[in-house]
Amino acid sequence: MESNRRIKLRTLELVLVLFFMKACASEIYPKAQNVTWSSINFKSILTWSPKPTNYTYTVEFSESGQDRERTPHCIQTMGTECDLTAKLKKLQAYYSADILSESLRGVSSDLVEFPHVSSAKFSPYYETVIGRPEFKIEVSSDKNKMTLHVTDVPTALFDENNNRLNIRDVFKDKLQYKVTYRKAKSTGKKEEISKSSVVELTDLDRGVSYCFYVQAFLPFRAIDKQHGEISQVQCSPEENTSIFEEYGVGVIAGAILIIIFAITAIIIVIVMCYRRKKRAETTGKEGLPLNGV
Repeated sequence: MESNRRIKLRTLELVLVLFFMKACASEIYPKAQNVTWSSINFKSILTWSPKPTNYTYTVEFSESGQDRERTPHCIQTMGTECDLTAKLKKLQAYYSADILSESLRGVSSDLVEFPHVSSAKFSPYYETVIGRPEFKIEVSSDKNKMTLHVTDVPTALFDENNNRLNIRDVFKDKLQYKVTYRKAKSTGKKEEISKSSVVELTDLDRGVSYCFYVQAFLPFRAIDKQHGEISQVQCSPEENTSIFEEYGVGVIAGAILIIIFAITAIIIVIVMCYRRKKRAETTGKEGLPLNGV
């Protein structure tokens, strides 16, 4: 009985010692806060706060279910961000990270386990924000069609030959573009979704100026991650179409014929009225008696 009591007391003492050691460690080396993944065009950075004073941060990261790794520029750093772009090689995998609060470089510590905080899980493929694309507007010669040539946004990724990849290289045929457009003098909007970077629009009024903006669209993602940033708005030029282009030769020829017939009819009526008046005047003169007979 006495031995069991001693064991329990020693266990309790050990627990209390560990508790106070952790409490003291957290005071000496405060835990990181506001840990966030920030990623645009596959440039993925882990950020946190606050700025350390008499301690440092070390980042450990891993693919889900794998061993943790470290990157040299994020070991005992005084910074509050860590660029992990080159380390997250499996783009469709999910990653998590721990940020450890440690002693300054060259300063020893008796702590076995440093205070740390874990990040949320993150996948570059499913969560990176796609930046605003650029595009050019081409109007067909007959003005019946407008074509938008969208430039696929470059990413922070490179292939084995050190060539920069764009979002089409990464997403392949899963990448789509959403085009939103309206007449320049109207507020009503329409949308067109295209699987190609060349978007043709044919349901437009001839000679009318239209305004467009474009954004990447990834329908396989969660709803709040599907749309990329919106491009700058661009408008097509307003054409000064000739009357022949506006109405067509047939309509104009018909209108001219109607006008000619109308003018002819008016002239005929005027001539007939004039002749009748002259006849009436002549008949009236013939019926009067001669003076002085």
